[in-house]
Amino acid sequence: MSTFDDYMVVPEMSLLDKTRIQAQVLVPVLRALRAEFGKDKVDAVARKALRDWSREVFAAIGAGIDGSQRRKWATMQDALFQVTGREVSVEERRHDKEALEFDVTHCRFAEFFRALDEPELGALLVCATDIDITAAGGGEVSLERAQTIMNGAPSCTFRYRFAPR
Repeated sequence: MSTFDDYMVVPEMSLLDKTRIQAQVLVPVLRALRAEFGKDKVDAVARKALRDWSREVFAAIGAGIDGSQRRKWATMQDALFQVTGREVSVEERRHDKEALEFDVTHCRFAEFFRALDEPELGALLVCATDIDITAAGGGEVSLERAQTIMNGAPSCTFRYRFAPR
């Protein structure tokens, strides 16, 4: 059984397809609510709800993994690479006991959400995952990401740092 089987619901489905299904429901609902109640208010409520959901999901996944906080992060990070690998192009910069650094240079998730003119929703559904998986690493793993393709940058910059063992 894969680390993300419960999150994926149907493990045979790609994460991009799962995300497209989520967007098919969320985008029309968000747009209707924005028209009725205003963009800022609706987006703030949606942002909070989706961030809370993501934190809960990945905290529960992390709680189900045995070992140190860093092991929990590594297990979840590996599982994430497995479900996103064919959707992104990655250039590794550094990988040693102190750090993991890479850039995502192409992202089909970003293409999809930018085509919908909903990059903020994409950032909540896709990009925030990295923050919540890092949280499973407790103080043993930190992430600095200065930019993302989803927000219009040419690449996503991932700079993970590991606490000394």
